[in-house]
Amino acid sequence: MYRFAPSPTGDMHIGNLRAAIFNYICARQNNTDFILRIEDTDKARNIAGKEEEIKEILKLFGISWQHYYVQSENLKFHRQMALKLVSEKKAFACFCTEEELESKKELAKKQGKAYRYDGTCENLADIDVLKCEKPFVIRLKKPNQTMKFRDFIKGELSFEPENIDSFVIMRTDKTPTYNFACAVDDMLENVTCIIRGEDHVSNTPKQEHIRASLGYEKAMTYAHLPIILNEEGVKMSKREAHSSVKWLLESGILPSTIANYLIMLGNKTPCEIFTLEEAITWFDISKVSKAPARFDLKKLLQINREHIKMMPNDELNKLLNLGKDVAALAKFYTQEASTIKELKEKISLIFGVKNYAEFEDECKTIKVALRDLALSENYEDFKNELMKKTELKGKKFFMPLRIILTGSIHGPELNDLYPHIKDFIYDLVRI
Repeated sequence: MYRFAPSPTGDMHIGNLRAAIFNYICARQNNTDFILRIEDTDKARNIAGKEEEIKEILKLFGISWQHYYVQSENLKFHRQMALKLVSEKKAFACFCTEEELESKKELAKKQGKAYRYDGTCENLADIDVLKCEKPFVIRLKKPNQTMKFRDFIKGELSFEPENIDSFVIMRTDKTPTYNFACAVDDMLENVTCIIRGEDHVSNTPKQEHIRASLGYEKAMTYAHLPIILNEEGVKMSKREAHSSVKWLLESGILPSTIANYLIMLGNKTPCEIFTLEEAITWFDISKVSKAPARFDLKKLLQINREHIKMMPNDELNKLLNLGKDVAALAKFYTQEASTIKELKEKISLIFGVKNYAEFEDECKTIKVALRDLALSENYEDFKNELMKKTELKGKKFFMPLRIILTGSIHGPELNDLYPHIKDFIYDLVRI
């Protein structure tokens, strides 16, 4: 069982999407179920509508799920599990205030030591706990032995007990911390493999310890994906526009392109251009590089051009939404446009109202001639016949002809464009 567990606290980051894609691929490869779980327990940071946005984005990428959970709906289970740990003396109520803990952290800092919880409340007598009216958190006692787990990408990782510490599992408002809710949910939902970003490596021993303390014996496997760097080689920030999946989609980059690129990023693939379905046949999570991968927008755009060319014409026409069968023409224009948005602008210019000011007389002459011209199959015959009829040549011929055909004095070679624009010439004469 695999899961993708995003929080509805902002736009989906490409790192999140990469984890979703890899989990989905592995679930398909292993013929097992895939879970979508919305981790919404951080109420203060949740953004209305993000839950549905996450679902819509996954659907755009062809990612479906067999089970859907909302973490906050599991609150009663989180509380039951915390109570079980307390009753078994594996966890305890801690009445230390934030000020007291901060003071101890500052002291450790001055002494040049890493702060560790000092066990102040760990051995309080039951009667003292009952009598105390201060707010309290629940802490899980630290493990008593080294914790080890195997990672498909990073190999074997180990953590000493003092590095895990006696950490908080329930807050003073009786809601679970991230690690506790996550570990309990993975246990209840029978998750068997967790693929996520390497920023979660430090959470893994805590979650392993939580499940072990609850008596859960099923083995969990892991793959922690290296971070994604920006073009400058620095960890990509959520503030960078192209880190947002929503921004990439709104810019006219196809879902199939983004999936292709994220699968290829920091990975050896048998070919450069492929679909998600094709990747399922050969993807190997253990082959993903341990090193951070650098995001390259130029490479993404180059892949996008290839995916546009691969699209069935009816699908491309639907995306362009220009009311004409312009797919072949649009594919031709991928030589100078990389996104659906840019293509739409190029094609709209061709069929839009044009500015003939600089060559007004020549444009009129050419348009009149074109109305009665039998269009040749090849450009040379077309050009020669039109020059003969208009008695125009050089700049006075080519510039206005280009404006009539494309709406611009710059663009692709007319002899290359002609086969793709020929069927629209009589329409363009009327504009």
